[in-house]
Amino acid sequence: MAGMSAPGRTRSAAADTSQTSATAVVVVDGAGLVRGWSEGAAALLGCPAPWALGRPLSDVFRPVAGTAADDPEHRAGTLDLAAGPGARDGWEGRWSVRRPDGRRLDLELRVLPVEDSGDRPMRLVLAADTARTWWSTAGRSLLEGITRTAPVGMAMFDTELQVVWVNDAMQNLSGIARERFLGRRLGDVLPDLDVEETETEIRRVLETGRPSTGREYFGHVLSEPDQVTYSTSCFRLESDEGQPLGACYIILDTTENHRARQRLTLLNEARKRLGGTLDVLRTAQELADAAVPGLADHVTVDLLDSVLCGEEPPAGPAALTASATLRCAGHRALREEPATPTPPGEPCDYAPASPGTRALVDGTPTLAAELDPDDDHWAAGNPARGAYLRDLGTHSLMIVPVRARGTVLGVATLGRWQPKGPFRSDDLVLAEELAGHAAVCIDNARRYTHEHSAALTLQRSLLPRDLPGQNAVDAAYRYLPADAEAGVGGDWFDVIPLSGARVALVVGDVVGHGIHAAATMGRLRAAVQTLAGIDLAPDEVLAHLDDMVGRIAEEGDESSGVTGATCLYAVYDPVGRDCTLARAGHPAPALVTPTGTARLVDLPSGPPLGLGGLPFESTRIHVPEGSVLALYTDGLIQSHSLDAGQGLDMLLDALAAPRASTEELCDAAVARLSAHRPGDDAALLLARTHALGDRHVATWDVSKDPAAVAPARAGAVRQLAAWGLEDLSFTTELVVSELVTNAIRYASEPIRLRMIRDRTLICEVSDGSSTAPHLRHARTTDEGGRGLFLIARFAQRWGARYAGDGKTIWSEQPLEPPGAEAHLRRPRRLPGPRLVRGSHRPRRHRLRGRRRAGPTRQSRGARHKLRCSRRAAIR
Repeated sequence: MAGMSAPGRTRSAAADTSQTSATAVVVVDGAGLVRGWSEGAAALLGCPAPWALGRPLSDVFRPVAGTAADDPEHRAGTLDLAAGPGARDGWEGRWSVRRPDGRRLDLELRVLPVEDSGDRPMRLVLAADTARTWWSTAGRSLLEGITRTAPVGMAMFDTELQVVWVNDAMQNLSGIARERFLGRRLGDVLPDLDVEETETEIRRVLETGRPSTGREYFGHVLSEPDQVTYSTSCFRLESDEGQPLGACYIILDTTENHRARQRLTLLNEARKRLGGTLDVLRTAQELADAAVPGLADHVTVDLLDSVLCGEEPPAGPAALTASATLRCAGHRALREEPATPTPPGEPCDYAPASPGTRALVDGTPTLAAELDPDDDHWAAGNPARGAYLRDLGTHSLMIVPVRARGTVLGVATLGRWQPKGPFRSDDLVLAEELAGHAAVCIDNARRYTHEHSAALTLQRSLLPRDLPGQNAVDAAYRYLPADAEAGVGGDWFDVIPLSGARVALVVGDVVGHGIHAAATMGRLRAAVQTLAGIDLAPDEVLAHLDDMVGRIAEEGDESSGVTGATCLYAVYDPVGRDCTLARAGHPAPALVTPTGTARLVDLPSGPPLGLGGLPFESTRIHVPEGSVLALYTDGLIQSHSLDAGQGLDMLLDALAAPRASTEELCDAAVARLSAHRPGDDAALLLARTHALGDRHVATWDVSKDPAAVAPARAGAVRQLAAWGLEDLSFTTELVVSELVTNAIRYASEPIRLRMIRDRTLICEVSDGSSTAPHLRHARTTDEGGRGLFLIARFAQRWGARYAGDGKTIWSEQPLEPPGAEAHLRRPRRLPGPRLVRGSHRPRRHRLRGRRRAGPTRQSRGARHKLRCSRRAAIR
């Protein structure tokens, strides 16, 4: 066989094995006799080929006494190739043999089946000295590495817990020479170590033989100024008989892993904490709280003033350096003394060349691992800030920009004064990650603040700033805006003076929140004021609003979130002491009588605005003088912790105080319901009613006869004298004359004249016709058409309102006419031609002639009566 030595060829067992193969190759037949013997076999086993050939394999591989190879059963199963597993299958394992010279060999043995041409079973045996294999070399390298080069610290203890051996890594980790360890207890060498717990652990391993793994140790060693983290393990050292000889204590430096876990934990906790609210100052303070004490000992967050106001920060480095104003938005320190030089909310200054300005302008962070306390460069040119850093004993500092979406919003300053080592580069990375995440939250809060402020501004501009003056009711209101999470709502209210001393009371609620709801509310309020100005009935007002909300819904999109609205519209008449109400899906109003009885008004609900096609109903109720009408939105009586029924009961109880003023009643209702903070806007409008009796109202029935104009004027003049308003006689006669004349000429009976003394002097003429008057400018050749023009010229306001049985034309005059308009009472100041039916020139000559021929100067009142009587005669 190739590679085998011929019988009779021998080599000395002492030959240089380095010149031969370290592997023995032996061929064995089916009877277990050696049939092939390589030179490597002769060199390894010390047996020449002539001696080995023909011998049983068990004679060549003589096992060492007392080893597993010497076991007869084991030997029969491996090297007895005539029978057993080895005869049929291959086998591999370790085998200890004795050479002829008495030296022991530990072999790696492998037996393989071979078939020859004569179909006789053969076996190929491969053997190698374990001391010459690659894994043996690796084992020696492993032992040497553990001793000298491995980063794992190892120490051996005897049964008395004294150190008998340490490797080089233990010296490097502890910073203590090997000689100081040997023969001493561990606590004598490392006093900062938890000696009692460590020795208890080693003693338990010695007694039980069970290893200990994964124990963490925190502390300081001489070789590392920062706090270090070690993971320790311990196992028992035993003799061949299993008796304890000592223990091996292994220390692995896990400081970096521990710091990485701390950074991840800190970042994770900060992400959970940051952005919980949409408040810029709160988010900045959360950044400072998240970094202390896990990363720094004191943190200050300064933000641009524009960011705090919800505005866009200035763009570009030039704008930042020229006009940027920063304010302290958040501060946190492990100790309160000394106090921060810039309290939160106060402006702070940065020198142009300071690291803070550099971080603000170009977004460059700065790390000062070792801070010189006398270097004011780090104090950004602020002596107070420099004194603060020195008083704290700050020895390490980081300055990072608070930047989001490519825009710098501010600067964060982090410092350390405790003796736990300076900031490292990985700390700077963590600080940037924290500041970056906080910056996104701050920018979101800034954007929300901007939108919320715009919505609030819009809402405030659309709501009434003050209630208009009128005598029909004493009104008071309270508006409770929703919280920041719910956003701006669409609740509104209004008090609108109407003709005839009446007043309209309105409360509405737009579904949804945000700027769209506020804008829709403003459109509806403007529409209500317009519809109220033309004196429509409450049900007609709601019908027009319903159409308008439907159009708004068709014009808008789904993002607006506005799907409808509710409204309650009431008109109170102090003359008749009645109130006409209609509602569209809104809560029913409450009525509190002068005796203190509070109840809900039985009023048809009506569909919410925007559904379309469904009618609305008006209800007229009698309201005793001194009663209180309460109009409100559902946000006042309903919240997450309060249902509508309970809220109504609480509201009625708060209003049942007849002697309290409307302001006091508003305060009582809000205080009663304030414990259940509404999640929606809430509006409350209270109106205590007054009545206008006979002393303020005068009424005359007028027949459909031109001759009735003069008595009507005379009755008006007498009533003005009774009220002490003689100065208004001329204009009132003119107004009454024109209104009554038009009713007699163009309308139908019944005709009625009514005068009301309120904040203004109101003149009303009612008739049974529904024809509408029109204001126009008459030509010089026209004989009529100037009546309404004159009324509009002399009256403060005028208009027409319609009822089921006709219409009413009304006008209002101020009770105290301005002095500049006193000249308008004279006929020569009237614009345009006179209201006469013939030629104007003869009329003017007759008046002038009588003035000149009169024996005495006529008084103004006499001339006025003369003109009015002549004008009536001409008509």
